[in-house]
Amino acid sequence: MYKELKKFKSTNHFNYTTDDQLDQVCNAPELGAGIFLVFDVKGEEKTLLMVGSTGTVQNNGDLKAKNGGLFDKIVNGSQFKKSARKFSWPTQMKKEEITALEVHWFETFNVKNKSIPTFVEAQILQLFFEENNCLPKWNVAF
Repeated sequence: MYKELKKFKSTNHFNYTTDDQLDQVCNAPELGAGIFLVFDVKGEEKTLLMVGSTGTVQNNGDLKAKNGGLFDKIVNGSQFKKSARKFSWPTQMKKEEITALEVHWFETFNVKNKSIPTFVEAQILQLFFEENNCLPKWNVAF
């Protein structure tokens, strides 16, 4: 995992397979703002597929979080032709023959941390880009 994420203490992860319902296994907070990383898991090997974020900071320093926070962004956020992830992930996983995902989430903006979610997302994407000369497979652009 990236060392830039170690300072965030409000964090967790969950596993997801096509047999699961994403809204049932997702343990991300409904009020949280931050980032999430999605990994393809094959045995002991994990491949980063995407990095996402939710929550924006206004010019007065206040957080503007979408209703449902990280939970809603992970479960209902649009991906793969604008379909909610709870529908598009199983389809994409079958298409790519992915059996399991591991999703790690981090609250980057809360009482203890004031890191802008998109900034942290950009940091992780930049590090991945420097290592691989491309973005993670499920990140279309940044």
